Amino acid sequence: MTEHPTSFDRPSTGADPTDPRGALLRTPVPPRASGSALPAQGGAGQTPPAAGEDSPGAFEHSQPGAEQAAEPDTHRPRPTSEGVPAQPDGGQPGGAPSDDTPSAGATPGGVTPGEVSAGGGQAGLVRPDSGAPAGAPDPGRRAAPPEPDRRTGQLTAPGRPTPMRRDGDRLRFVGAATRRIARGMDLDEIVMGLCRATVPTFADAILVYLREPLPVGDERPTGPLVLRLRRTDRIPAERDTEGGFAPAPQPEPSELETVGAELCEVRPGSALAEVLRGVRPVFTDTPAARAALPELLGEDRDFALPDGRRAILAPLRGRRRVIGAALFLRGPERIAFEADDLLVAAQLATHSALGIDKAVLYGREAYIADELQRTMLPENLPRCTGVRLASRYLPAAETARVGGDWYDAIPLPGSRVALVVGDVMGHSMTSAAIMGQLRTTAQTLAGLDLPPQEVLHHLDEQAQRLGTDRMATCLYAVYDPVAHRITVANAGHPPPVLLHLGGHAEVLRVPAGAPIGVGGVDFEAVELDAPAGATLLLYTDGLVESRLRDVWTGIEQLRERLAATAQLTGPDHPPPLEALCDEVLDMLGPGDRDDDIALLAARFDGIAPSDVSYWFLDPEDAAPGKARRLARRALARWGMEDLTDAVELLVSEVVTNAVRYASKPVTLRLLRTDVLRCEVGDDVPQLPRLRQARATDEGGRGLYLVNRLARRWGATRLSTGKVVWFELNRG
Repeated sequence: MTEHPTSFDRPSTGADPTDPRGALLRTPVPPRASGSALPAQGGAGQTPPAAGEDSPGAFEHSQPGAEQAAEPDTHRPRPTSEGVPAQPDGGQPGGAPSDDTPSAGATPGGVTPGEVSAGGGQAGLVRPDSGAPAGAPDPGRRAAPPEPDRRTGQLTAPGRPTPMRRDGDRLRFVGAATRRIARGMDLDEIVMGLCRATVPTFADAILVYLREPLPVGDERPTGPLVLRLRRTDRIPAERDTEGGFAPAPQPEPSELETVGAELCEVRPGSALAEVLRGVRPVFTDTPAARAALPELLGEDRDFALPDGRRAILAPLRGRRRVIGAALFLRGPERIAFEADDLLVAAQLATHSALGIDKAVLYGREAYIADELQRTMLPENLPRCTGVRLASRYLPAAETARVGGDWYDAIPLPGSRVALVVGDVMGHSMTSAAIMGQLRTTAQTLAGLDLPPQEVLHHLDEQAQRLGTDRMATCLYAVYDPVAHRITVANAGHPPPVLLHLGGHAEVLRVPAGAPIGVGGVDFEAVELDAPAGATLLLYTDGLVESRLRDVWTGIEQLRERLAATAQLTGPDHPPPLEALCDEVLDMLGPGDRDDDIALLAARFDGIAPSDVSYWFLDPEDAAPGKARRLARRALARWGMEDLTDAVELLVSEVVTNAVRYASKPVTLRLLRTDVLRCEVGDDVPQLPRLRQARATDEGGRGLYLVNRLARRWGATRLSTGKVVWFELNRG
């Protein structure tokens, strides 16, 4: 048996494609006077096509199996649909051609598309042979008598909708509806798919209630069972006319529009709890369902339900428990539900509930991945002296938002800053976890003020301890704003690009090195000029390498893009950092997103020599007094005499503490930037600790004064000792 592809999105054979319900097979429509045709009912948010247009969107909510009706098969005869009444012009079910076969392109009703009125009805249709309306009686032909229902034997009144007559109709509808539901990835898409697949094909309205909150996976919900109305859908009241959307006469308020409460609590042992526990869909004319509906819809809303079997209450059960309910409604102008429709409702409820369960699990996994990636990357870049920073991170895909790419900016002693960018193989949770460990290791090593090549060496050892297949590339650079120099060490990473102030972009020549994790490899570092106004761009290979281009071609394109962007702002003004990052990412094409992308841009402002004062002090008792005099002269030269008292006091305390334990000359440096920064270095590695001095102690109050008077302060261990620094706001 060959199953022909069908879809509920198009009308079935023998169905009127302009039917506003679009869901049921209809008997012949009695003739209507031209100009009295009703406009066609459009789907929610859709514009039906104008007269003569053949638009697939016009049949979105039509009967399943419409693909055969929309595009006639010229290779084999179309089977006659069982139970489809005779058509007015065809004389045969399904619009099969008779002796008076219309021209090519005729619709299943025997009318060409150009003859369909904009209203979507059959009034105003003209037979090409006679010029009479399509529904008008032909004196030369005898009208086909109404065909009885094959199951009940009763004649169907003209113009009344008939149910889906065969099990195949229901199977095709269920197959198409479940495919539409399964296309959803998140909760809203799945619920919307259920509503759009059901209305108006299966029901005139639907109410979907979901548990609040929805349980995730195997977790056991706590508290009472509360259902919240998640979404409602019904046949829209507005209709389309020949000139487009136009306001139609507003009908009386439908009883379907008054159904539904926003929130309900399912009480244990109540009628609603029993219906939900039964899992199976039920007609609302049963005593159990009739007693449960006031609890679901509200005590004052039970009158709004239509009489008879015109409503089905279907519990939504996930993998472990009931997570909601769906209420299918039909209006009084439509035929009631049948017993077989309970099976259709059960299939829709089962597929929707399982899809909702998976969507909740997927949402939790996506949330965990986003949180992991967010915590692994710096939330905000630090504000460092003499350099401005900007960054970007793009995951490989929306479905895999975690990866092994990272960037970082770490303040170092002496107003320096370490710039780091790395890439762990893969873009999975494992890669993100390894990336987090390597980033933490790099921050710890940077705090020790190790040279860049030593940092990479220790990262290589750490990667080998994590596993034999833990490979990563990394580039570590240290920028000194006072010396206007940058020291770079590389471990198999693409080289950085330096954009000069005049608009010239160059790829820096740095040793390639081996990736981290190889082991037994020596890393080298190079020291380069970092002129003021220049911009250093660090990136991962996802920016320059893809299936469509190799890495060196991408690097050259990046260099050209930076140079072209710099030309827009002129030779004396570098482009803004944020806009520069956006321009760089715009160079990516549709096929260039194969890997994660991490981008770090650093604008070198530097510190002018006139804003730096530097001295060496011998470790002797006279050193604190000499430090006070030197600081007072520097402040006078900079016009900052209002800070003299505070600076003298704090410098004296810090220098006294350094001289007490140092065996080599002590360094004193003052930096004038947006703040006044003082740095005192010695050869003792032990860091000072803030403590509360007792009343009988003669010392121990120096750092307490620094902590109270300074804007910020800290101590950093160096390879040759330590540096204690503090900052004061400029007046």
